[in-house]
Amino acid sequence: MLDDVVLHGRKDRAFAQLLDRCDRTTFHRLSQNGSDPETLRQILSTVQFSPGLPLRISGVRLAGMQAYDLVAATDIPFPARARALAAEHFGCAPNASELVISLHLSPAPYFLAQIEIMFSPPVAQDAGHTPLPSPVGQAPRTVVRWFDATLGTLVPQRDGTLETARDAASAYALNAKAPNTRKAYRAGVRAWCAWAERHALPCLPARSADISAFLADERGRGMTPGTLELRRAALTYLHRLAGCPVPTADAAVGETMAGIRKTAARDGFTPRRKAPATSDVLRQIIDRIDITTLAGLRDRALLLMGFYGAFRRSELASLDVRHISLTRKGLLVTLPHSKGDRQDKGVEIALPFTNDSLCPVKAYGAWITVSRIADGAVFRRVRKEKRQHPPCPSLSALGTEALTDRSIARMVQARAAAAGLEGSSFGGHSLKRGALTTGMQAGAHPVKLKRLARHSSYAALGDYLELGDPFDEHALNKSAS
Repeated sequence: MLDDVVLHGRKDRAFAQLLDRCDRTTFHRLSQNGSDPETLRQILSTVQFSPGLPLRISGVRLAGMQAYDLVAATDIPFPARARALAAEHFGCAPNASELVISLHLSPAPYFLAQIEIMFSPPVAQDAGHTPLPSPVGQAPRTVVRWFDATLGTLVPQRDGTLETARDAASAYALNAKAPNTRKAYRAGVRAWCAWAERHALPCLPARSADISAFLADERGRGMTPGTLELRRAALTYLHRLAGCPVPTADAAVGETMAGIRKTAARDGFTPRRKAPATSDVLRQIIDRIDITTLAGLRDRALLLMGFYGAFRRSELASLDVRHISLTRKGLLVTLPHSKGDRQDKGVEIALPFTNDSLCPVKAYGAWITVSRIADGAVFRRVRKEKRQHPPCPSLSALGTEALTDRSIARMVQARAAAAGLEGSSFGGHSLKRGALTTGMQAGAHPVKLKRLARHSSYAALGDYLELGDPFDEHALNKSAS
């Protein structure tokens, strides 16, 4: 098995080399579903290369020093063969957890083997207490693994000792970050570490000039100012966790970001906002869904519930059957966690009965009845269904894993495209924007819109409203009254 797949340079060139050298079965699998990183890693774990690839043994990087990789072999056809040779070189078992084999995709692809130590997460530093090791001066890949492991720290079971109490305090502090924030931070740290490794720069601690160059280079690749701010925040968090001085607070980094924002505005950059799926748009999408299939029933229920509840895609992905109850007036959905609920008190959202084909209650009931879901995730993966005569949903296609927020966004795009709309203009936020825009157009009071949006301020609400023609909507336009 491969532990990771790393892409260098342009994706099209790297994949051209990959497809030119891999076996026919892998070629077919990659052509169908090889874009997702985890799927790509699984597919390439069984690849056969012809001719084979070089196997490099990673050099050990110390603080202030750079070691170069050693080429241990030049014609390795399988990842399993690369692992066996690397284990022989390092003198460990082939399945040892510290032995990491990665496939690097570039114009000249190769296997890379290295030994990595998994660090324990840092704990609070008090007098007389020594923090656990941090990956200062280590290879970028080690820093990435340490950061991932740290963000995934669980609260330990209480045993009455001071050390465990400190570990628990550290774990609670890490859990203060929302799941999507931690996900964005992981992506930012991975991007930085890959960039630093490519340019042979120190990864941790980083230098402010290097981070400025990284942000500028990412902007050159097309990253938005908002994404770059997340990158900067991720590196701030990384250095604080590792107990290092924070280079992102340097004036040079701040000036670079300010210049990026101003240049983007001068070039006419505006943040891309997904098109709102208003009630009219939603009806057009729903009418084209085939509800004789499980996927059709699921998608109809998801779209209608997402619209009437003004749900975010992450909230839809996390819905559990136990969160939903049927009342005389409709569905009552309880969200244990949401972005606007900073205290995690839980939020109740009402989805009313409607007297038309867009009723979320009836759509949910049809999906639950046919899928026979009694517990667990409401919206689950559905494998490709075989055609049946007469057409009817097949439970054999129903999976157990919940849809991810990304798969929900892709589903919305696909359903919009199938209805003759521009699919790329829609996404997970389209349902929330459509619901609030529809409410505004119907004359709903701003207090009700804010309550539906679950925002803490009216300023945030404005970002979700599609105001239409600025002349028709002018406050002093008498013809609009």
